[in-house]
Amino acid sequence: MATTTPAAAPQSAPKYPDQVTGMWILARALENMGIKNVYGLVGIPITEAAYLVQGQGIRFVGFRHEQQAGMAAATEGYLTKTPGVLMTVSSLGFMNGLTATANATVNCYPMIQISGATDPTMVDMKMGTYEEMDQLNTAKPLVKAAFRCSKAEDIPSAVARAYRAAVSGRPGGVYIDMTTPALGQIMNRADAEKLLYQPVDIYSPVAPNEASVDRAVETIQSAKRPAILLGKGAAYAQVDDKIKTLVEKYNIPYLPMSMAKGLMPDAGPLSALSCRSTIMEKADVVIVIGARLNWMLSFGKGKWNPAIKFVQLDVDPEEMDVNVPIAAPVVGDMGESLDAILGKLDVSKMSIDPSWVPSLQAETKEKDAKFQERLTANKNAMPMDHWTALGAIKPIIESNPDIILINEGANTLDDTRDAVNMSLPRHRVDCATWAIMGMGMGSAIGAAVATGKKVVAIEGDSAFGFSGMDFSTICRFKLPVTVVIFNNGGIYNGIGEPMDKTSDPAPTTLDIHARYDKLGDAFGAQTYYVQTPSELSQALNEAIASGKPCLIDVQLGADSGKESGHIGYLNPAPLQDITV
Repeated sequence: MATTTPAAAPQSAPKYPDQVTGMWILARALENMGIKNVYGLVGIPITEAAYLVQGQGIRFVGFRHEQQAGMAAATEGYLTKTPGVLMTVSSLGFMNGLTATANATVNCYPMIQISGATDPTMVDMKMGTYEEMDQLNTAKPLVKAAFRCSKAEDIPSAVARAYRAAVSGRPGGVYIDMTTPALGQIMNRADAEKLLYQPVDIYSPVAPNEASVDRAVETIQSAKRPAILLGKGAAYAQVDDKIKTLVEKYNIPYLPMSMAKGLMPDAGPLSALSCRSTIMEKADVVIVIGARLNWMLSFGKGKWNPAIKFVQLDVDPEEMDVNVPIAAPVVGDMGESLDAILGKLDVSKMSIDPSWVPSLQAETKEKDAKFQERLTANKNAMPMDHWTALGAIKPIIESNPDIILINEGANTLDDTRDAVNMSLPRHRVDCATWAIMGMGMGSAIGAAVATGKKVVAIEGDSAFGFSGMDFSTICRFKLPVTVVIFNNGGIYNGIGEPMDKTSDPAPTTLDIHARYDKLGDAFGAQTYYVQTPSELSQALNEAIASGKPCLIDVQLGADSGKESGHIGYLNPAPLQDITV
């Protein structure tokens, strides 16, 4: 007769303080690397590890969903240049977090995801163990680097190597597979302490070669109609003064991508923010700093001047010649590259057409006046539309420049980006390269925790739905975050009509009568339900001044908004008008 194998006897508990577990080693390794915050959601097998993280003086910010915890970690990485850390459970908790880590990798945010994982020897044999999943190989194609800790001795090295990989070269997301054998292993404390070390030269900036700098300088000095294109990589690099010098000393107009808004003031005298099409059509040399010539820039083709020359500064050589040939590639650390170029540029050798900048300034003045008419044209119309609401919001955000603005949605994203000028770098975070929705609450939390600054998140009702439950995290941690929800009752708008043969709502329809302010009430936030511009102005001013968790439900008309996405015949608007 077959016999049942008895269950293994439980491992004895460590005898603190002389003995410690792998979980303690993990917490010490994070503290040793200078990690200040960990974002996550606890459960088997990481709950005790989260307590031990707190025991090292690291702030553990517990979420309702791993994806939002990951978005918070990624946002911290972007704003601080140090890796944000996400901690999740195994299996689907790992998968939820991996969405954010993959997004961080695409957007070049330094981030480390640490997920509890089943014993890999059992996974390899497909034994049907608890939450059995080959997490390491699932993560590998989507992250910059991946490590597996099979024993406690591996943990300090894995954390240090993950940190180095996350910040070096082009930043990105790194995954650590933290197996249960490693987490549960017991060691003598003295032996565990010996494993910790301080890595040196964790980020070593690489200078560009001299020939590439000379080529870039020659190209810039030959330009009749130059422009600078600023991407979020330029903002991330924190080389603000060098970019300011390049712009102002050499009188070169600049065009920021969405998350580079404020790196140089959007309303500055050399801002070409309102002249995007003109820059594309007429500029003969464009200096691309920390941006990619991808779908958001029509791949460098289409409406761009066919004779244009691109000077591209990037830390990654693989970014050069993507989609179009780059006339002057400069590969290296952003600060090193700008220093080298500024050291050789000669004002007296610049060839700028004297009419170039004044023509852009005249166009900016004309277009800004027309745009202001759009903001005020329907200010008395009820219910409000996006522009009416933004007409109330714009002067408040612009008069509080140190507020970090989080923004997502369809029309809510597009219109807010166009309406609200930024004047400080790294004060706008949105859905970036992939243009995905569902980053709002996580990014708002990450921004507030990482910087201590006040945050305003302007959300479409659909976008808020992806992460709205984590507004409770804002309240639980008493963060200075105001969430503004534009409710037009749908994805794009609330007037979608269903197809024949169904009584169900249309695929784009949500609920125009939803009271999102009641969600804020449930978690003890200060809440507002507003229907007029004056009510919105008063609510937003009060909320910002309070420095407390606040939620403002802005009632728009169901017909406010239009189909977004610019997908072929569904939306004929040209790609070059997208500035995500």
